Amino acid sequence: MRPPLPPFDRDGAAAKVLAAENAWNTRDPERVAAAYTEDSVWRNRDEFFTGRAAIVDFLTRKWSVENGYALRKDLWAFDGNRIAVRFQYEWHDHTGRWWRSYGNEQWEFAPDGLMSRREASINDVGILESDRRIFGARTREEEGAVLPRQ
Repeated sequence: MRPPLPPFDRDGAAAKVLAAENAWNTRDPERVAAAYTEDSVWRNRDEFFTGRAAIVDFLTRKWSVENGYALRKDLWAFDGNRIAVRFQYEWHDHTGRWWRSYGNEQWEFAPDGLMSRREASINDVGILESDRRIFGARTREEEGAVLPRQ
């Protein structure tokens, strides 16, 4: 069981988003993959794969290229066992060039609260290091920003 469980209310959906953001900011592929079902189906950009082992492989490759990765996720919408998220993260490549990646994710959850499907569309924009806005995990004071504006 991985609470909160579907069907999600506003607080439960926001808690899922913040938990995902916190896990991804560890850059620990095993920790992140543990939040997904054994047969979780993913689309990330132009890659399609299934299962925790594939998730670990993907994230290991991802974070070997995306250095200094720091992420922010925001709840966009929720209904039943689904959550939509918008996000941005910053990272630099092996040459030191900085990027900000913008995207949207659609999540679907199993009854036990594990994510069974994740679909992500992502675009990268080159930035100057001086233009960075994300420097690590959210502070306690920033955690409330996960909720959508009313």
